[in-house]
Amino acid sequence: MGLLQTRRVFVAILALGLFGMGARNVNDPDVWWHLRTGQLIVQNHALFHADPYSFTKFGAPWIDHEWLSQLLIFGVYKSAGWSGLSVVFGVVIATAFMVVFYRSPGRPYIAGVITLLGAFASAPSWGVRPQMLTLLLASILLLILERSYERPRLLWLAPPLMLLWVNLHAGYAVGIALIVLFLLGDALDVAFGFGEPNLSDKSARAGRFRTLAVVIVASAAVVMFNPYGPAMYAYPLETLRSRAMQSYIGEWASPDFHQLRYAPALAMILATLLLPALSPRRLRPRELLLLSVTTYAALRSVRHIPIYLLIAIPILSATVHAGLGERAHAKPVKTKQLPMTVAKASFNAFLLTGFLVFLLARVRFVHNHQLETEAKNFPAAAVSFIQAHHPPGPMLNHYNWGGYFIWKLYPDYRVYIDGRADLYGDAFMNDFAAVYYLKGDAWQSTFARWGIQTVVLPPDAPLVTALRALPSWEIIYCGQQAVVLTRKPV
Repeated sequence: MGLLQTRRVFVAILALGLFGMGARNVNDPDVWWHLRTGQLIVQNHALFHADPYSFTKFGAPWIDHEWLSQLLIFGVYKSAGWSGLSVVFGVVIATAFMVVFYRSPGRPYIAGVITLLGAFASAPSWGVRPQMLTLLLASILLLILERSYERPRLLWLAPPLMLLWVNLHAGYAVGIALIVLFLLGDALDVAFGFGEPNLSDKSARAGRFRTLAVVIVASAAVVMFNPYGPAMYAYPLETLRSRAMQSYIGEWASPDFHQLRYAPALAMILATLLLPALSPRRLRPRELLLLSVTTYAALRSVRHIPIYLLIAIPILSATVHAGLGERAHAKPVKTKQLPMTVAKASFNAFLLTGFLVFLLARVRFVHNHQLETEAKNFPAAAVSFIQAHHPPGPMLNHYNWGGYFIWKLYPDYRVYIDGRADLYGDAFMNDFAAVYYLKGDAWQSTFARWGIQTVVLPPDAPLVTALRALPSWEIIYCGQQAVVLTRKPV
């Protein structure tokens, strides 16, 4: 009956609950071109170095920094379909947050509740996307960095982790930044008298600093070992500097706290700002540094909220833990367990079984509603029409639909634009926005330059409204999601 102790059942339900939150229908706009790229890598036994998908950037240099993630995504889809992708990425997300849970003081109940609140705050960014692998690897790296104070050799796991990371996603830069922040945080801890117990003498502290410095150099060095070589050093910085991505892509913009989905993130930010002032536990300088940097990142971009929460959850858990008069260290609280009766064990077994049944129903629900989700978020009916009637190209498409068209229509049609904003660049993104919103006569010069013959956009797009009024254009398909217009033959 030991396995049915309330604490263990609570942890099991927490893990299962996180999985249930993470296993969701596939609706990310980029998953489609990830699938196609993974498929073509497998078929051609070669990686891409130039754009194959668009007619506007065809042949332009392309850094496919997610190539290994794409192989994973396509491999899972090929073997287990959409349900497999939902389950695998649900496990990835749940594992990332369970690692956070195990880093948090006040286990299981305080840490569990705060981990769950943090998960709700992070959930708007979840999905079948390579960013979730960055979330998992960042969570593991933070565990390594924190446990390395007791087991210094763990630090040497960072370079091989970075080697894997740089081939999965350009978010590897988050990992290097975290190691640098720990180095700076350790220096601040020493300066303000917050040294670790096993780093009490100068030689131990010096050894720690040297090791961290070497690990940073080694982690940066292994970044070279990717198909694009040193270009991967600049890639994350170029992405962060893109003003067009921040202007036009929702997850790169600052969170709009007027939207209900960002309320949990706002609550977490306010809690980490206010509760430490009421707690007997003082934040270490290293914690303040990590919290300040990641809070700024989260306020600057929705995309960074999950990384902020990897830092904030353990700090908030420790703060609440101390405020309730319990030990403020990362070891589980050892209290005397009440005797496990048959009735209590039976209730816990019933509760756990019920939760497992719920999860099975949840996975089945996700599986049964994937086509509905696709039709709701993407122009599935319009694509079927295009496949049947073959309107003339080149075709101008919505930004969010480019990846879907790559999966459904390539190579018969190449796209005008898709979710690879880094490939297209700020100037092209601004031009597309000018065309879409009818700024000046940009659309006329763009149509002439690229010879646009077909337009597939939402019915309420300003450009659609303008084309409807022109005698030289006609609507050949009109649905709730999309309108297809073609230029009339002269």
